[in-house]
Amino acid sequence: MRTIRDNSLISVAMASLLTLAVSILPVHAQTAADAALNMANMLDGAGGGISSGELLAALQNAAEAGQPMAMWQLGTMYENGEGVARDPAKAFGYFAQIANQHADAAPKGVEADIVARSFVKVGDYYKQGLPDAGIPADANRSHALLLHAATYFGDADAQYRVGLLYLREDELGVNPLQSARWFSLAARKGHCPAQAQLGELLFNGVEGIAAQPVEGLMWLTLAQERCLGTADAGWIDEKLNNALSLAAPDVQSEAAALALSIAPQFAGF
Repeated sequence: MRTIRDNSLISVAMASLLTLAVSILPVHAQTAADAALNMANMLDGAGGGISSGELLAALQNAAEAGQPMAMWQLGTMYENGEGVARDPAKAFGYFAQIANQHADAAPKGVEADIVARSFVKVGDYYKQGLPDAGIPADANRSHALLLHAATYFGDADAQYRVGLLYLREDELGVNPLQSARWFSLAARKGHCPAQAQLGELLFNGVEGIAAQPVEGLMWLTLAQERCLGTADAGWIDEKLNNALSLAAPDVQSEAAALALSIAPQFAGF
């Protein structure tokens, strides 16, 4: 029979792993969310005899102690049904806890990505609604949460998604200038879907934005290279091929050279 001391030792070990995972984050190479996943992978099946039940209990203890990485890991586990029964209400609870407790965390802090992504997650739940958790669909609240992640934390994925909202009348209203602004912020952080969307806007030009075919084709080229092999590759290839079919040879050459020259800027993303 295991004792209270046994469980305490597991919790202490978990806390130590969480601290270690944060302390060894390489600059620009890994996020706190990546570290949380790596931590789970280290313990899964190779945890020195720690069972899945003990791991879950230790994560819960760490979450109760205020560890955002533990809350994030539990949220993703319950959201995806990994190691536990799928439970969107519990997942929402953990993501909301991170957002509520760390809304004003340092934007460049080591765990800022987890907090920003939690705002995005909670926003997604409010967008669709979650009746089991008593959460009604609330588009305005969803937008506000996404905008906080995009503005205060400068999260690239949130900025990209805000850009998409400005392309739809039923979301934030069609505003190509605002859309291009948000896509540009995300694109310059290496977000390849944002690079593709920005490239198309610049290549074709829209109301308030004169066509800039060279720069537009440059962004589309970068996006195609960076998103290769991802779920976004198909629609990005389509946008690039369409632009290439319309671009003059000198525009294609200039854009290719420009893309090659600035590609190293995104190597660390």
